[in-house]
Amino acid sequence: MGSITDVPGIRVGHVQQTGDGWLTGVTVVLPPPGTVGSVDVQGGGPATHETDALDPTTLVRQVDAVVLAGGSAFGLASAAGAQRWCEENGRGFSVPGGVVPIIPAAAIFDLGRGGDFSKRPTPDMGYAATAAAAAEKDGHAVGRGNVGAGTGALIGRGQFKGGVGTASVTLDNGVVVGALAIVNALGLPFGTTAQLAEPGSVRLSEERASTPRASAGGSEASHGEPLNTTLVVVATNAVLDVAECKRTASASHAGIARALNPSHTLADGDTVFCLATGTVALDRSDEAARQLGLITLQSAAADVVRLAILDGVASAGPVSTPAGDYGAYGGQMR
Repeated sequence: MGSITDVPGIRVGHVQQTGDGWLTGVTVVLPPPGTVGSVDVQGGGPATHETDALDPTTLVRQVDAVVLAGGSAFGLASAAGAQRWCEENGRGFSVPGGVVPIIPAAAIFDLGRGGDFSKRPTPDMGYAATAAAAAEKDGHAVGRGNVGAGTGALIGRGQFKGGVGTASVTLDNGVVVGALAIVNALGLPFGTTAQLAEPGSVRLSEERASTPRASAGGSEASHGEPLNTTLVVVATNAVLDVAECKRTASASHAGIARALNPSHTLADGDTVFCLATGTVALDRSDEAARQLGLITLQSAAADVVRLAILDGVASAGPVSTPAGDYGAYGGQMR
Protein backbone atom coordinates (compact mmCIF):
# COMPACT_ATOMS: atom_id res chain seq x y z
CA MET A 1 0.00 0.00 0.00
CA GLY A 2 2.81 2.44 0.83
CA SER A 3 2.13 5.63 2.76
CA ILE A 4 2.10 9.39 2.42
CA THR A 5 5.58 9.49 3.98
CA ASP A 6 6.96 7.82 0.86
CA VAL A 7 6.97 11.40 -0.42
CA PRO A 8 10.39 12.61 0.83
CA GLY A 9 10.16 15.20 3.58
CA ILE A 10 6.54 14.52 4.55
CA ARG A 11 6.04 13.61 8.20
CA VAL A 12 2.91 12.70 10.15
CA GLY A 13 2.18 13.04 13.86
CA HIS A 14 -0.77 11.62 15.80
CA VAL A 15 -2.06 12.46 19.28
CA GLN A 16 -5.20 10.94 20.75
CA GLN A 17 -7.17 10.72 23.97
CA THR A 18 -9.31 7.73 24.94
CA GLY A 19 -11.15 6.74 28.09
CA ASP A 20 -12.76 8.93 30.76
CA GLY A 21 -15.19 10.34 28.19
CA TRP A 22 -12.56 10.88 25.46
CA LEU A 23 -12.52 9.35 21.98
CA THR A 24 -10.84 11.88 19.73
CA GLY A 25 -7.50 13.07 18.46
CA VAL A 26 -5.39 15.18 16.12
CA THR A 27 -3.27 14.29 13.10
CA VAL A 28 -0.73 16.74 11.67
CA VAL A 29 0.89 16.43 8.26
CA LEU A 30 4.15 18.39 8.41
CA PRO A 31 5.74 19.07 5.00
CA PRO A 32 9.24 20.40 4.36
CA PRO A 33 9.64 24.20 4.25
CA GLY A 34 8.64 25.73 0.93
CA THR A 35 5.88 23.23 0.19
CA VAL A 36 3.12 24.61 -2.04
CA GLY A 37 -0.47 23.74 -1.22
CA SER A 38 -4.15 24.17 -1.97
CA VAL A 39 -7.48 22.61 -1.04
CA ASP A 40 -10.85 21.63 -2.47
CA VAL A 41 -13.96 21.27 -0.29
CA GLN A 42 -16.87 19.35 -1.83
CA GLY A 43 -18.83 18.11 1.16
CA GLY A 44 -21.95 19.96 2.27
CA GLY A 45 -21.05 20.17 5.97
CA PRO A 46 -17.38 21.12 6.33
CA ALA A 47 -15.55 22.30 9.45
CA THR A 48 -12.46 24.07 8.11
CA HIS A 49 -9.87 26.72 8.98
CA GLU A 50 -7.69 28.89 6.69
CA THR A 51 -8.87 27.18 3.50
CA ASP A 52 -9.58 30.51 1.78
CA ALA A 53 -5.88 31.38 2.07
CA LEU A 54 -5.05 28.44 -0.22
CA ASP A 55 -7.02 29.71 -3.19
CA PRO A 56 -4.77 30.23 -6.26
CA THR A 57 -5.84 33.89 -6.47
CA THR A 58 -4.58 34.77 -2.97
CA LEU A 59 -1.18 35.90 -1.71
CA VAL A 60 -0.12 32.72 0.10
CA ARG A 61 1.65 29.97 -1.84
CA GLN A 62 3.18 27.81 0.87
CA VAL A 63 1.70 25.62 3.60
CA ASP A 64 3.52 25.04 6.88
CA ALA A 65 1.34 22.21 8.23
CA VAL A 66 -2.08 20.65 7.75
CA VAL A 67 -4.11 19.83 10.85
CA LEU A 68 -6.81 17.15 10.81
CA ALA A 69 -8.82 16.82 14.00
CA GLY A 70 -11.84 15.42 15.71
CA GLY A 71 -14.23 17.60 17.67
CA SER A 72 -16.12 19.18 14.76
CA ALA A 73 -15.75 22.99 14.71
CA PHE A 74 -14.48 22.90 18.31
CA GLY A 75 -11.56 20.76 17.21
CA LEU A 76 -10.27 23.47 14.88
CA ALA A 77 -8.77 25.04 18.01
CA SER A 78 -6.00 22.46 17.68
CA ALA A 79 -4.64 24.42 14.70
CA ALA A 80 -3.56 27.14 17.14
CA GLY A 81 -1.20 24.68 18.77
CA ALA A 82 0.33 23.70 15.44
CA GLN A 83 0.72 27.37 14.62
CA ARG A 84 2.51 27.98 17.91
CA TRP A 85 4.95 25.14 17.23
CA CYS A 86 5.68 26.49 13.74
CA GLU A 87 6.23 30.02 15.03
CA GLU A 88 8.64 28.76 17.68
CA ASN A 89 10.58 26.97 14.96
CA GLY A 90 10.63 29.89 12.53
CA ARG A 91 8.27 28.38 10.01
CA GLY A 92 5.74 30.67 8.36
CA PHE A 93 5.01 33.56 6.05
CA SER A 94 7.62 36.25 6.68
CA VAL A 95 6.30 39.60 7.90
CA PRO A 96 8.01 42.51 9.70
CA GLY A 97 8.89 41.26 13.16
CA GLY A 98 8.47 37.54 12.59
CA VAL A 99 6.53 34.87 10.74
CA VAL A 100 2.85 33.96 10.41
CA PRO A 101 2.52 30.18 10.01
CA ILE A 102 -0.05 29.09 7.43
CA ILE A 103 -1.90 26.18 9.04
CA PRO A 104 -5.03 25.06 7.22
CA ALA A 105 -7.19 22.62 9.16
CA ALA A 106 -10.30 20.51 8.87
CA ALA A 107 -12.24 18.50 11.44
CA ILE A 108 -14.53 15.50 11.60
CA PHE A 109 -17.55 15.14 13.85
CA ASP A 110 -16.86 12.78 16.75
CA LEU A 111 -18.41 14.77 19.60
CA GLY A 112 -19.73 12.63 22.45
CA ARG A 113 -18.57 9.32 21.03
CA GLY A 114 -16.38 8.70 24.05
CA GLY A 115 -19.27 9.52 26.37
CA ASP A 116 -18.54 13.20 27.11
CA PHE A 117 -19.55 15.85 24.58
CA SER A 118 -17.10 18.36 26.11
CA LYS A 119 -14.00 16.22 25.45
CA ARG A 120 -12.60 17.55 22.19
CA PRO A 121 -9.13 18.40 20.76
CA THR A 122 -7.26 21.31 22.28
CA PRO A 123 -4.45 23.61 21.14
CA ASP A 124 -2.03 21.58 23.27
CA MET A 125 -2.98 18.44 21.36
CA GLY A 126 -2.30 20.25 18.08
CA TYR A 127 1.10 21.35 19.37
CA ALA A 128 1.94 17.81 20.53
CA ALA A 129 0.91 16.26 17.20
CA THR A 130 3.07 18.76 15.30
CA ALA A 131 6.04 18.09 17.58
CA ALA A 132 5.48 14.35 17.12
CA ALA A 133 5.56 14.75 13.35
CA ALA A 134 8.75 16.83 13.50
CA ALA A 135 10.46 14.19 15.63
CA GLU A 136 9.90 11.46 13.01
CA LYS A 137 12.56 10.40 10.53
CA ASP A 138 12.09 10.75 6.79
CA GLY A 139 10.06 7.86 5.37
CA HIS A 140 8.74 6.78 8.77
CA ALA A 141 5.85 4.34 9.22
CA VAL A 142 2.49 6.07 9.67
CA GLY A 143 0.05 4.98 12.35
CA ARG A 144 -3.19 3.62 10.91
CA GLY A 145 -6.67 2.89 12.22
CA ASN A 146 -7.73 4.18 15.62
CA VAL A 147 -5.10 6.90 15.98
CA GLY A 148 -4.98 10.68 15.71
CA ALA A 149 -8.00 12.24 14.06
CA GLY A 150 -9.28 8.74 13.28
CA THR A 151 -9.66 7.83 16.96
CA GLY A 152 -13.36 8.73 17.09
CA ALA A 153 -14.15 8.20 13.41
CA LEU A 154 -17.15 6.08 12.38
CA ILE A 155 -18.65 4.98 9.08
CA GLY A 156 -22.03 3.79 7.83
CA ARG A 157 -24.23 6.25 9.76
CA GLY A 158 -22.33 5.56 12.96
CA GLN A 159 -22.56 1.77 12.78
CA PHE A 160 -18.89 0.84 12.36
CA LYS A 161 -15.44 2.11 13.22
CA GLY A 162 -13.55 4.27 10.75
CA GLY A 163 -10.00 5.51 11.04
CA VAL A 164 -6.75 6.64 9.47
CA GLY A 165 -5.50 5.10 6.25
CA THR A 166 -2.65 5.87 3.88
CA ALA A 167 -1.27 4.75 0.51
CA SER A 168 1.19 5.82 -2.18
CA VAL A 169 2.33 5.15 -5.73
CA THR A 170 5.55 5.94 -7.59
CA LEU A 171 5.22 6.86 -11.27
CA ASP A 172 7.69 6.01 -14.01
CA ASN A 173 9.04 9.58 -14.04
CA GLY A 174 10.02 9.41 -10.37
CA VAL A 175 7.02 11.34 -9.10
CA VAL A 176 5.66 9.96 -5.83
CA VAL A 177 2.02 10.55 -4.94
CA GLY A 178 0.78 9.69 -1.46
CA ALA A 179 -2.45 10.16 0.45
CA LEU A 180 -3.59 10.10 4.05
CA ALA A 181 -7.31 9.80 4.82
CA ILE A 182 -9.43 10.23 7.93
CA VAL A 183 -12.54 8.14 7.20
CA ASN A 184 -15.63 9.27 9.12
CA ALA A 185 -18.14 8.78 6.32
CA LEU A 186 -21.90 8.64 6.07
CA GLY A 187 -21.48 5.82 3.56
CA LEU A 188 -19.79 2.45 3.36
CA PRO A 189 -17.31 1.02 0.86
CA PHE A 190 -18.71 0.07 -2.53
CA GLY A 191 -19.95 -3.49 -2.99
CA THR A 192 -21.57 -3.67 0.44
CA THR A 193 -25.23 -4.30 1.06
CA ALA A 194 -27.08 -3.50 4.26
CA GLN A 195 -27.46 -7.26 4.86
CA LEU A 196 -23.70 -7.83 4.60
CA ALA A 197 -22.82 -4.93 6.84
CA GLU A 198 -22.14 -6.80 10.07
CA PRO A 199 -18.96 -6.34 12.10
CA GLY A 200 -16.17 -8.45 10.69
CA SER A 201 -18.30 -9.97 7.91
CA VAL A 202 -16.83 -8.12 4.93
CA ARG A 203 -13.25 -8.34 3.72
CA LEU A 204 -12.03 -5.24 1.93
CA SER A 205 -10.31 -6.32 -1.25
CA GLU A 206 -9.53 -4.96 -4.67
CA GLU A 207 -12.25 -7.21 -6.08
CA ARG A 208 -14.91 -6.07 -3.67
CA ALA A 209 -13.84 -2.43 -3.89
CA SER A 210 -14.43 -2.48 -7.63
CA THR A 211 -17.79 -4.25 -7.64
CA PRO A 212 -20.89 -2.42 -8.88
CA ARG A 213 -22.63 0.21 -6.79
CA ALA A 214 -24.69 -1.30 -3.98
CA SER A 215 -26.84 -0.06 -1.13
CA ALA A 216 -25.08 1.41 1.90
CA GLY A 217 -28.17 1.36 4.06
CA GLY A 218 -30.10 4.11 2.30
CA SER A 219 -33.13 5.50 4.05
CA GLU A 220 -33.53 2.34 6.15
CA ALA A 221 -30.32 3.10 8.10
CA SER A 222 -31.81 5.76 10.30
CA HIS A 223 -29.75 5.30 13.45
CA GLY A 224 -26.60 7.26 14.09
CA GLU A 225 -26.05 10.97 13.67
CA PRO A 226 -25.82 12.27 10.08
CA LEU A 227 -22.64 14.24 10.77
CA ASN A 228 -19.76 12.89 8.76
CA THR A 229 -16.61 13.73 6.86
CA THR A 230 -13.75 12.15 4.93
CA LEU A 231 -10.62 14.27 5.20
CA VAL A 232 -7.68 13.69 2.87
CA VAL A 233 -4.18 15.06 2.42
CA VAL A 234 -2.57 14.27 -0.93
CA ALA A 235 1.18 14.90 -1.16
CA THR A 236 3.60 14.71 -4.06
CA ASN A 237 7.24 15.49 -4.72
CA ALA A 238 6.34 17.03 -8.11
CA VAL A 239 6.80 20.70 -8.90
CA LEU A 240 3.30 22.18 -8.93
CA ASP A 241 2.03 25.72 -8.58
CA VAL A 242 -0.96 26.61 -6.41
CA ALA A 243 -3.46 26.34 -9.27
CA GLU A 244 -2.14 22.87 -10.16
CA CYS A 245 -2.40 21.84 -6.50
CA LYS A 246 -5.99 23.07 -6.50
CA ARG A 247 -6.78 21.06 -9.64
CA THR A 248 -5.09 17.99 -8.14
CA ALA A 249 -7.14 18.31 -4.95
CA SER A 250 -10.30 18.55 -7.06
CA ALA A 251 -9.37 15.49 -9.12
CA SER A 252 -8.57 13.55 -5.94
CA HIS A 253 -12.19 13.75 -4.83
CA ALA A 254 -12.86 11.07 -7.44
CA GLY A 255 -11.04 8.68 -5.12
CA ILE A 256 -13.56 9.39 -2.36
CA ALA A 257 -16.44 8.77 -4.77
CA ARG A 258 -14.88 5.49 -5.94
CA ALA A 259 -14.36 4.23 -2.39
CA LEU A 260 -17.53 5.25 -0.56
CA ASN A 261 -21.25 5.00 -1.28
CA PRO A 262 -22.59 7.63 -0.89
CA SER A 263 -20.03 10.44 -0.76
CA HIS A 264 -20.04 14.27 -0.91
CA THR A 265 -23.49 14.44 0.64
CA LEU A 266 -25.05 17.38 2.44
CA ALA A 267 -24.13 15.59 5.68
CA ASP A 268 -20.46 15.04 4.74
CA GLY A 269 -17.67 17.60 5.00
CA ASP A 270 -15.43 15.91 2.44
CA THR A 271 -12.22 17.94 2.04
CA VAL A 272 -8.97 17.26 0.16
CA PHE A 273 -5.71 19.17 0.67
CA CYS A 274 -2.87 18.87 -1.84
CA LEU A 275 0.78 19.49 -0.97
CA ALA A 276 3.63 19.65 -3.51
CA THR A 277 7.18 19.59 -2.16
CA GLY A 278 8.63 20.55 -5.55
CA THR A 279 11.69 18.35 -5.93
CA VAL A 280 10.82 16.52 -9.19
CA ALA A 281 10.02 18.54 -12.29
CA LEU A 282 7.33 17.37 -14.69
CA ASP A 283 7.95 17.34 -18.42
CA ARG A 284 6.76 20.74 -19.64
CA SER A 285 8.66 20.74 -22.94
CA ASP A 286 5.42 21.45 -24.80
CA GLU A 287 1.72 21.75 -24.02
CA ALA A 288 0.94 18.13 -24.80
CA ALA A 289 3.68 16.95 -22.41
CA ARG A 290 2.48 19.33 -19.70
CA GLN A 291 -1.08 18.08 -19.96
CA LEU A 292 -0.07 14.43 -19.98
CA GLY A 293 2.11 14.86 -16.91
CA LEU A 294 -0.59 16.59 -14.91
CA ILE A 295 -3.35 14.20 -15.96
CA THR A 296 -1.20 11.20 -15.05
CA LEU A 297 -0.35 12.67 -11.65
CA GLN A 298 -3.96 13.62 -10.90
CA SER A 299 -5.25 10.20 -11.93
CA ALA A 300 -2.71 8.61 -9.61
CA ALA A 301 -3.84 10.92 -6.81
CA ALA A 302 -7.44 9.72 -7.16
CA ASP A 303 -6.24 6.11 -7.08
CA VAL A 304 -4.19 6.51 -3.89
CA VAL A 305 -7.03 8.38 -2.18
CA ARG A 306 -9.33 5.43 -2.83
CA LEU A 307 -6.73 3.02 -1.45
CA ALA A 308 -6.06 5.20 1.60
CA ILE A 309 -9.77 5.29 2.43
CA LEU A 310 -10.12 1.50 2.16
CA ASP A 311 -6.95 1.14 4.24
CA GLY A 312 -8.44 3.39 6.92
CA VAL A 313 -11.58 1.25 7.13
CA ALA A 314 -9.63 -2.02 7.11
CA SER A 315 -7.21 -0.77 9.78
CA ALA A 316 -9.86 0.45 12.24
CA GLY A 317 -10.48 -1.73 15.29
CA PRO A 318 -13.65 -2.08 17.37
CA VAL A 319 -14.28 0.32 20.24
CA SER A 320 -16.69 0.29 23.16
CA THR A 321 -17.45 3.47 25.12
CA PRO A 322 -20.29 4.67 27.35
CA ALA A 323 -21.81 6.16 24.18
CA GLY A 324 -21.94 2.91 22.26
CA ASP A 325 -20.24 -0.12 20.75
CA TYR A 326 -18.63 0.38 17.35
CA GLY A 327 -17.58 -2.78 15.52
CA ALA A 328 -14.82 -3.30 12.99
CA TYR A 329 -16.24 -3.21 9.48
CA GLY A 330 -13.92 -5.44 7.47
CA GLY A 331 -10.77 -7.45 7.28
CA GLN A 332 -7.39 -6.56 5.85
CA MET A 333 -6.75 -5.29 2.34
CA ARG A 334 -5.71 -8.08 -0.02
